[in-house]
Amino acid sequence: MKLRLLSLILVCNLIFSGESVAQRFLMDLVDTTNQMGKGMLSIYERYNRVRISGYIQPQFQLITKEGAETYGGGNFSPMSNNRFMLRRGRLRVDYAHLNERSEPTSYFVFQFDGTERGVAIRDFWGRFYENKYKMFALTTGMFARPFGYEVNLSSANRETPERGRMSQILMRTERDIGAMLTVSSRKDHGLFTVLKLDLGVFNGQGMSGPMDYDSHKDVIGRLSLKPTKIQSFNGATFSAAVSGYWGGITSQSAVLNKTRQQSGEYYMVRDSSANNFRKVAPRNYAGADAQFSIPNRKGETEFRAEYIRGRQTATFASSETPGVYPVTNGVKDPLYIRNFDGAYFYFLQNLGSEEHQIVMKYDWYDANTSVSGRQVSSANGFSKADLRYDTVGMGYVYIPNSSLKFTFYYDFVRNESSSITGFEQDVADDIFTCRVQYNF
Repeated sequence: MKLRLLSLILVCNLIFSGESVAQRFLMDLVDTTNQMGKGMLSIYERYNRVRISGYIQPQFQLITKEGAETYGGGNFSPMSNNRFMLRRGRLRVDYAHLNERSEPTSYFVFQFDGTERGVAIRDFWGRFYENKYKMFALTTGMFARPFGYEVNLSSANRETPERGRMSQILMRTERDIGAMLTVSSRKDHGLFTVLKLDLGVFNGQGMSGPMDYDSHKDVIGRLSLKPTKIQSFNGATFSAAVSGYWGGITSQSAVLNKTRQQSGEYYMVRDSSANNFRKVAPRNYAGADAQFSIPNRKGETEFRAEYIRGRQTATFASSETPGVYPVTNGVKDPLYIRNFDGAYFYFLQNLGSEEHQIVMKYDWYDANTSVSGRQVSSANGFSKADLRYDTVGMGYVYIPNSSLKFTFYYDFVRNESSSITGFEQDVADDIFTCRVQYNF
């Protein structure tokens, strides 16, 4: 009974303490060189090293056509162009173990997502620190892939309702199962006080499938410059990173499809060589991102940019990384290899107060850079998975207090005109989102 009472008091204190516990990035941890890390340590010490946090995101959406396909929270039902939904409902528990010198030795996190569609695991990982050099840490379990900026920006803190189309296609569900070494100094001097290196090995398909379907593992790395103040530029803050993804899918068929040029025209060419069986079809990406924030008298102006290109292996109908190996009528489907590129550009501006913010975003994702426009045709072996999409988003965010956020956002989505049936011109799929976020 006493234990239950203490637990109840602990939870109530956490909820009503006024501390902002939402994490900006999915893999923010105990890093005593930054303000968040110091704040987290004080919370752990005050509340027996346990932290409970969470948020819910009820929202209303309106799309321009009934039954439209969208990356703005999932496709609509065939006879619906508007909906109420619970986009996310997260509950997260963190536990940190500190030694007698109040240094972090291990860290454990689990997080669940509950909506009207069911309950799923989002994070389930642990990390341990070495404290001799205060530089190395190892994370194992299910956690966010260390690639790019937008993928790792928490949905609780992201200014747009969803990550961009490219992020969702390449890094579906953002998380994967694996192990990651982090090099980041927790001292106040040395090269890695301003730099951070994450290098991990993962299954590859992420949480979109129930298990790893081949023995091939993907290696992901990110070298980043931590946010650095530029005093000569009005105290502006600059950060940047480069990311790499070296992975693939082991072909379980003797057929691979690639885009090739023949007689001056591009085709999706079928390669039925027996050597293709068990051959690793590539998932190789390279990315770079930068963020520049200028403080105003109240609030700030921020610019973000991120560019990614590479080779993606998927299926005929989609360029998404498959969660399970594709099968039709018991026969393993052939894989499709495409060259792609894409980018994100953000402009964020507070309106005379930290409570009010306007958001502007432009992104593109070209699933097959070898072909464009009318060249994308069924006769040449292509599908809607080879189309380019450009999206312009505009929104307004109102944050009356640390536990409440309102978002009003409109996405103008444009696919290129092609020779694919149903995509001869732009498809009606612009979407408006009105969201309320409650967090503790």
